[in-house]
Amino acid sequence: MSDISSKAFRTILIVLGALNIFVGINVGFGGISTLGWQGQTEFFEVTNQDVYLMRDSHIRYFGGLYFGIGLFLILASTNLRKYQTALNLVFALIFMGGLARFTMLRPDIIFGQDIIGSLLTELILMPILYVWLSKIVKSSAPSDEKLRLA
Repeated sequence: MSDISSKAFRTILIVLGALNIFVGINVGFGGISTLGWQGQTEFFEVTNQDVYLMRDSHIRYFGGLYFGIGLFLILASTNLRKYQTALNLVFALIFMGGLARFTMLRPDIIFGQDIIGSLLTELILMPILYVWLSKIVKSSAPSDEKLRLA
């Protein structure tokens, strides 16, 4: 693969990382209601404060996961060979998260304009990145071997 392909791949990782950091901060610091960076936050009424606080804590945890994934994607862009296995795992986990959306059993929501971009990223872009990374790492192997032999 060309250097341009590798640079494009790294750029996509950095953009995806930044988006995950954005969502992570929004959810991690805002909980179920979020900080409002992705739109309206008033969409429910709390009827059981204890249960709400427990679930809010879980949602904040997920926000922290998004933040961590975002940081990792940016870090991984610095050395694709070193982080290949972990990147493949992240791509697979994001893909599985996309599949989990279907458990909602609401195609009108899943394929609606507010979700479709995320769904396409999860179910189409992640397998593309998985294959693309393999090709980049495989094509860069001979030059790495030459460097080690020198």
